[in-house]
Amino acid sequence: MSHEIVVGLGFVAGALYIASHYMKTMVPLRLCEIGANILFVAYGWLYPSYPTLTLYAILIGLNSLRLYEMLELIKKVREASSGDASIEWLKPFMHKHTFHKGQILFRKGEPAEEMYYIVSGRLHVKEIDLELAPGTLVGELGYVAPERTRTQTIECLDEVHLLVIAYDKLTELYFQNPSFGFYFLKLISRRLFENVSRAEQALEARNRPAPA
Repeated sequence: MSHEIVVGLGFVAGALYIASHYMKTMVPLRLCEIGANILFVAYGWLYPSYPTLTLYAILIGLNSLRLYEMLELIKKVREASSGDASIEWLKPFMHKHTFHKGQILFRKGEPAEEMYYIVSGRLHVKEIDLELAPGTLVGELGYVAPERTRTQTIECLDEVHLLVIAYDKLTELYFQNPSFGFYFLKLISRRLFENVSRAEQALEARNRPAPA
């Protein structure tokens, strides 16, 4: 292959690499970078430049891995938003935390910075006298509240084991791929309606006249 064609291949690879930096979402960015990496590998093989070949061969693997992880995340979020509002897709981004009986998880009006998922134990929402069991998402509404403040006070009825994720991490996931944000907001909306329904049922039960 002529020297001019090989050099042209390098320029095309460089153009794709530069174009990837103008991509606003992660999936097109990764695809563009993988294309550039493949051309740089071909360039390094034909030139030859073995350091170039080795570097971009490694980057093909890394970009492919990140692309796969992002596609899996989008798939799981879609399944969660169209299914039973499961948060299995979110658990890998959360860390464990334990609270003791009687401890206040957060108070109404406090700044909201984290969201929780109850693994075991029970929580009590004081304002509406509502008990939250394992498998419940807690504190998600603070993420979409205008001032990001807590809307209720929650106390631990037992030793409670939680999975925790910071709102900053949720924002990072959103900016990595807007599809994540869209489906996550659908999930939040579903949780909001579930909470409203539970609150209405609890208030109805409290206001129901006691039997004679």
